[in-house]
Formats: sequence, structure tokens, C-alpha cells
Amino acid sequence: MVTKVTKTFRMQMEGYGLTTAEIHYHLPDHPSLLQLYVWQEYDLAPHFPELKDFLGYWERELEGPLHSVRVAHHRLIEPSEWHSVDGIVSIQ
Repeated sequence: MVTKVTKTFRMQMEGYGLTTAEIHYHLPDHPSLLQLYVWQEYDLAPHFPELKDFLGYWERELEGPLHSVRVAHHRLIEPSEWHSVDGIVSIQ
């Protein structure tokens, strides 16, 4: 039996956690109004390279200037929750 491991599971095993960012930005046609965009992806805390890449893209390519970004992050798999097992243990 061949079992495929998903990309997201592999990322979690490498330390990635689920990151959610609330991105508030000014509407291009009405700069006094703020709009909210919610971004969610697996990322590495505390440096958040995926989020920084996305925000860099936003600033380069999109017209709505950023106002603020609020970030929440949670590692879904903690070291104490997963243990690698090498071999088979039989209990009689």
C-alpha cells in the first residue's frame, strides 16, 4: 500500500503553521474608506516569508494602499503531538 503525504502535511512537519492575516487597505477611488481582505496560508513564524511575499506583491501590483495588517498564527502539529515510529510493536 502506497500512501501519499499531502503538501500541507509536509509543510506542517517542517514547522509551518496556519497563518491568517486581516489586511486593511484604502479603496483606490475612495481613499478615506477602508476595505478588509482576509488572507490565509501556511507560513513560518516569526518571520512570515509567505505573508511578506504576498504583501510585497500587493504593494507592487495592486492599487489599494495598505493601511494595517493583523496576523494570527497557530502551529497545527506540535512536537509533543507527533512521534516518528521506526518498526512495529506487537502487544500480546
